[in-house]
Amino acid sequence: MLRIRQLDEKLQRLLQVRSAHNGRAKEEEAREILRGALVISEAPKPNLAESIRRKMAAAGGGIDLKLSKREPIREPPDFTR
Repeated sequence: MLRIRQLDEKLQRLLQVRSAHNGRAKEEEAREILRGALVISEAPKPNLAESIRRKMAAAGGGIDLKLSKREPIREPPDFTR
C-alpha cells in the first residue's frame, strides 16, 4: 500500500482535472501516472537516428534524392618543392 501525504493543493487539483478528463478516479489516475513514469524510465532509449527514422516514416516515408556524379579524386598537392 502506498500513501502520499502532504500533497499540495495545486497538485491535487491537477490530478482531479486529469482524472476527470480521462474518466477515472483520482487513485486510478495516480496509478496510471506511476505506471507510465516507471515504464519509460526502465525502457531503453532509442538512439537519435532511430527516432528520426520513426518520425519520418510517420510523416510519409523518406525522400528520394538524386545524387550527383562524383568526379575522380584530384592528385594531392606536392609539398616537396
